[in-house]
Amino acid sequence: MDTTYNLNGGFKPTAKRSADLDGPDFYPTPRWATFALIKSERFQGDIWEPACGDGAMSDVLAETGSSIASSDLYDRGFGEVGRDFLGTTRRAPNIITNPPYNSAEGFVATALQAARAKFALLLRLAFLEGANRANTIFHQHPPSRVWVFSERITFYPKGAVVAGSGTTAYAWFVWDKDHAGATQLAWLQPGYKARFSASPARRQGARGLLV
Repeated sequence: MDTTYNLNGGFKPTAKRSADLDGPDFYPTPRWATFALIKSERFQGDIWEPACGDGAMSDVLAETGSSIASSDLYDRGFGEVGRDFLGTTRRAPNIITNPPYNSAEGFVATALQAARAKFALLLRLAFLEGANRANTIFHQHPPSRVWVFSERITFYPKGAVVAGSGTTAYAWFVWDKDHAGATQLAWLQPGYKARFSASPARRQGARGLLV
């Protein structure tokens, strides 16, 4: 477990979502949030989703036409199970995922080594704050682009009734190995939630990991 992602000295998840510390807590990523990324960023080559859960994000990533590899530390009935991304030696052209709250910084550090071309992490906008991250991640390896959501994302436990809206701001943080220059800040236009919230029939099964 990565204990470095904290606020004021201690891990404090929001009231809307708690960290996946031992496996039972599970909050799938709304499909519209993933569509917002792939409609704004182009990914060339295979994509690895290393915290795939039940495949909610992987299903949307398949819309890019790329080969999608899916894995997770826990068994959610999808992907390759028992794979701890923080200890991986695997490599992939692209990595896209929504990391557990308590492992955000660890996912950045690992993806810097594991992604050959580009990686994108769905994080709280507050991830931009913090002296420790300013001196490490953002000074040494700043993101290429930060896509801020204009619409709030609400995370629900698996099977919960969807109602209301979130209180926490999120953004897609993208590290692009071909990017040169300062971090670019942009806003995702409203409308993705209305266009891409409906879920089609889900695919089942696992996909092989990239080597």
